[in-house]
Amino acid sequence: MSQQLMEMLEQAFEESTKLYQDRGFQRRVGFGKKPALINVDLANAWTRPGNPFTCDKIDDEIIPGVQRLLEACRAHGFPVIHVTTCYQVTDRENPNTDMGLWHNKIPVDVVDQSNEDLWAIDSRIAPIEGEQVLIKKRASSFHGTYLAGFLRAAGVDTILVTGVTASACVRTTLCDGLAEGFRTIAVKECIGDRVPGAVAWNLFDIDAKFADVEPVDKCVDYLNTVGAAKG
Repeated sequence: MSQQLMEMLEQAFEESTKLYQDRGFQRRVGFGKKPALINVDLANAWTRPGNPFTCDKIDDEIIPGVQRLLEACRAHGFPVIHVTTCYQVTDRENPNTDMGLWHNKIPVDVVDQSNEDLWAIDSRIAPIEGEQVLIKKRASSFHGTYLAGFLRAAGVDTILVTGVTASACVRTTLCDGLAEGFRTIAVKECIGDRVPGAVAWNLFDIDAKFADVEPVDKCVDYLNTVGAAKG
């Protein structure tokens, strides 16, 4: 992101913060007692170069941050859910496609279920035994899936959300997570997008309305603290 764009965004954030705070926004939902980690669309079609959905800052920020979160969750036995997206019927002329109408806006037809390499979770953060791999068809990880029921059955009250994109699948997952009654935490350095400025703007707006945006260091400390208390 260019320095000029960053300066413009910072000015907009400063002015918007005053408005939000005057009107009672930017409250904190806080951390709970039983967390789960939800990694949204950190699959090869989004994390590896050369795909329509390829996002920025995957190698230097997002993957290393998620690796730290995974280490902490696994050490304390907290649930981990890896979310990906793919479709059984990618023929855009077929009225029975599981893409719905989304293909009329974005090229979801490239993520064909028959090509597992595209929708497989990035090997650098690959699931281990006991971790969920959830396939979704829409933007939100909750829409039309078993995610909310799974989390409630596991006694989860807090979700730490990472992944891509800030403007779509991560954002809608956080919005729906709050609506489903979970404390929602967006892990700042572990969320990406393709468009310059999209991450900064969406995280600012999400923090005002739908989730607490917290740095990865604080999230790892939280996982270790609550994990130690559980033990």
